[in-house]
Amino acid sequence: MPNLYVATNGLSVWASGNLGETLARMPTGTGMYSGSHVWALEPHPTNTNELLAGSNFGVDRWDQAAKKYTRLGLPMEGLQLVTALAYNPKNPDIILAGTQPAQLWRTEDGGANWTKLDVPMALYARGYFEGHWTRVTQIVFDKQDPNLVWAGVEIDGAWRSKDGGKTWEEVARGKIPADVHGFAVTYNGSRKLVATTNKGIWWSNDEGTTFENQPLDSKWQYTRVLVERSDLTGVLFLTNADGPPGTAGILWRSRDHGKTWEKVPLPTEPESAVYFVAVHPSDPNLVFVAATLGQLWKSTDGGETFEPIKRRLSEIRAVAWLPGDGDVPTRRA
Repeated sequence: MPNLYVATNGLSVWASGNLGETLARMPTGTGMYSGSHVWALEPHPTNTNELLAGSNFGVDRWDQAAKKYTRLGLPMEGLQLVTALAYNPKNPDIILAGTQPAQLWRTEDGGANWTKLDVPMALYARGYFEGHWTRVTQIVFDKQDPNLVWAGVEIDGAWRSKDGGKTWEEVARGKIPADVHGFAVTYNGSRKLVATTNKGIWWSNDEGTTFENQPLDSKWQYTRVLVERSDLTGVLFLTNADGPPGTAGILWRSRDHGKTWEKVPLPTEPESAVYFVAVHPSDPNLVFVAATLGQLWKSTDGGETFEPIKRRLSEIRAVAWLPGDGDVPTRRA
């Protein structure tokens, strides 16, 4: 039975061992304070018992078999949150972490020691959002060539590394919205990189040097997350809304690597922005979707149909799932 994990902004991580039929907060006794602000969850690429969590306390490694979090050594002086995490898919001892204010950190020993990277990301947003803290929203390794890595910053643009995350450069400044929410990489004969932004989705065929906008058939162009289903057959899921935290949202599905899009009917109307999608390679049929202000849905047929998870939470910041035994430690909220 898979184990579902839902990160919240101030009530730590919630878990379910029965596909969301029950969902409860994980206790402080697991090693993470139950009042944590958790903004990132990242499953290990090969160890199905391991999950990283990024919070206002740093980076924690969840050991599902031992049912215990272990704090890793990323220093938090001057930082508010760890907001993005990514494993190198071919060498999981290499991990990248992104923070608020926007910085990038790298470890080559599984998190025991971290190096702050010399990346000239702005601490404060520019333009209309002047004075707003920047933060790293997502870090994505190319699974076929992990030397290629991209990071999005809210609100300081798109960044690229060609050496596995050691050095970085900003790409397409002024040619893509500065409010970059995330990236995805899909292959259909060649690599296609997509960025999600506050002004729609932007595709690149040259590793992010240039981008082209693809307007959605939606009255809103605010997009948040794009995820390919884990069977890598070109089925993509995209979240779209009227803004953050929003009052309405749409889940989109593409069956052709993003060339065309169709709306996915959700069984209950989203009451805030549809934000997060969780998949795992162990079962492409299991897909979880979350809205910012607590709604959750699940699909057991690869995203063809969804049903609601009845428990409502506070502000959700990340969703992930791992294969498991259905036994997760929880406490009453």
